[in-house]
Amino acid sequence: MQHVVVAGRYRLVELVGRGGMGRVWRALDEVLHREVAVKEVLPPHWLSESEGDDLRRRTLREARTAARLNHPNVVRVYDVVRVGGHPWIVMEYVPSRTLQAVLDDDGPLDPVRAAGVGRALLAALRAAHTANVLHRDVKPQNVLVRQDGQIMLTDFGLATFDGEDGVLTRPGMVLGSPQFVAPERAAQGVSSVEADLWSLGATLYAAVEGRPPYARGTAMATLAALANDPPDPAPHAGPLAPVLAGLLCRDPRRRIGHDEADRRLVAVERDPEPSDEAEPTTVLRIERPPPPPPWPGAPRPSATGPRTTSPAAPWPFGAPGPSHAVVPGPFPADPPSPSARRGSEPDPAPRDAAEPADDPASAAPPTGDDPASGRARHWIRRGPWRWGWW
Repeated sequence: MQHVVVAGRYRLVELVGRGGMGRVWRALDEVLHREVAVKEVLPPHWLSESEGDDLRRRTLREARTAARLNHPNVVRVYDVVRVGGHPWIVMEYVPSRTLQAVLDDDGPLDPVRAAGVGRALLAALRAAHTANVLHRDVKPQNVLVRQDGQIMLTDFGLATFDGEDGVLTRPGMVLGSPQFVAPERAAQGVSSVEADLWSLGATLYAAVEGRPPYARGTAMATLAALANDPPDPAPHAGPLAPVLAGLLCRDPRRRIGHDEADRRLVAVERDPEPSDEAEPTTVLRIERPPPPPPWPGAPRPSATGPRTTSPAAPWPFGAPGPSHAVVPGPFPADPPSPSARRGSEPDPAPRDAAEPADDPASAAPPTGDDPASGRARHWIRRGPWRWGWW
């Protein structure tokens, strides 16, 4: 193929890919002296002539739009030329393997690595959607894994499909792999941002499970499952399960968007293995209030000995009031008569004159008989820390 030059500029060197929508060549740009990838767009033979013409026009229009994208995770489109009635798409050449080839050769990815792939693809889709460009065919075959590990998304807006997985439905034209096409797009043929995000979820599902979420034997069986069944379980998704659940939601109105998908993918990369340990229990020290002051006349606890409690003294005159307390002394067996008391001693001093200081520590009331009159005396509490004779 050294002699084939497309548009007088791109010399075809090697065939590197083939699919239901055309062929991809490694070529040499003889003007800028750089390697490029040239895709020859060939509509399937089973399309009508009018449908084929419409596909060619749409491919040219969307390729020109995709050429405006400049993102590190997007394979850039350099040029669009028309040769022999067929469009040729000139793109950046990326030495790489497709994600599908990686899965076939090395097996499924672990959830953390798949989350990294998902973040790169999500960034590429966000850049495209911001520029009003829809991919329409996100799948492992269109994800390139460079030799340095960088992830790149190719075939923006080209609506390609491979082999027998291709499907065409009405209303509208839906070209793509049914195993990676959103349910609403398969049913109605309408492309949208939400449909691209669903295809991203299906691609990440395949990355961890090794197969798409609707792995059926035929395209018709896959379409029937898309219309009626939920996605197959993902037993190997691990921490990636919330991402898959949000992106593969059947209702596009409830499907997560760019921001929420990125937040969940970041969470997988930062904390890939949620801890099963319970949160530590915090013990708070509660300070007990100080004990109440000792009852007047009660014995004080020893500094070294155990705390003792004096027995309650009998209350001879009914229950004490709320603000009065009486500490009785011993009663004489035969108290003297009032006349004897008046004749032998003067009247006692007023109650307040004998009141002790308000310090409870020094307010131990005296008890016992008056040595002069022989009568029993009682110390009565008349208020807080106020005591008097009774």
